[in-house]
Amino acid sequence: MADPQLIVQRDGPIGWLIFSNVAKHNAMTFEMWRGVPEVIAGLAEDPEIRILALKGAGEKAFVSGADISEFETRRGSSEAQMAYNAAADAATAIIQTCPKPTLAMVRGYCIGGGLALALACDLRFAAEGTRFAIPAARLGLGYRYAGMRRLVDVVGPSRAKDIFYSARQFDTAEALSMGLINRIVPKDALEEEVRAYGTRVAANAPLTIAAAKLAIDAATTEPGPDALAAIDRAIKACFASEDYREGPIAFREKRPPNFKGR
Repeated sequence: MADPQLIVQRDGPIGWLIFSNVAKHNAMTFEMWRGVPEVIAGLAEDPEIRILALKGAGEKAFVSGADISEFETRRGSSEAQMAYNAAADAATAIIQTCPKPTLAMVRGYCIGGGLALALACDLRFAAEGTRFAIPAARLGLGYRYAGMRRLVDVVGPSRAKDIFYSARQFDTAEALSMGLINRIVPKDALEEEVRAYGTRVAANAPLTIAAAKLAIDAATTEPGPDALAAIDRAIKACFASEDYREGPIAFREKRPPNFKGR
């Protein structure tokens, strides 16, 4: 069973994962990191869910980073550090490789491991007033390659170096200018905006979106034969689907398509 500080909600086609450690601004405990893969896998396998949305409980933080109070016990030896890193890496990896679209609803603090979680998502919508940072250099932490690669993919090497070297906080305007977030939304309208966007995405053809996600993600790497073959299979599945027949019919009949994902 996933950690109770990971709350799952199903809202029509939108599956929510809520990080709920409000007393510590939703800081991630070791058990929270360990529980994320189970939650994401469950939502990804649910045929009623078309898009996953991640948010923090309360108004003050998305995720404020790792729970520093655990560092002595959970990261105090090389063996413990390896176990902790493996749990955090598995959490971000399953979000990044989720076959369904993922969207981070970010408000308040989005710091350290919280930013890693947000970066693992396909899209990031942020409330006005949100603050971002990766303070690893102020804590003496080593930052692992997978998280670094994702940051560089999103903002580029020069901006990634600035974020790490300075360990400073920056605001939504700067985050938008560097491509770290997709849009800035007034705080009171953020959840409504995420729901509206999720509903719009959910109305589109799931197989087409899945194939597009595979191809776009592969375009940021050097895909090998297996990855290219998987993309080709996903594209062929679109053309062989009921949805491919439904789309043109709905267009001719001037009605919204009723896509089934098959």
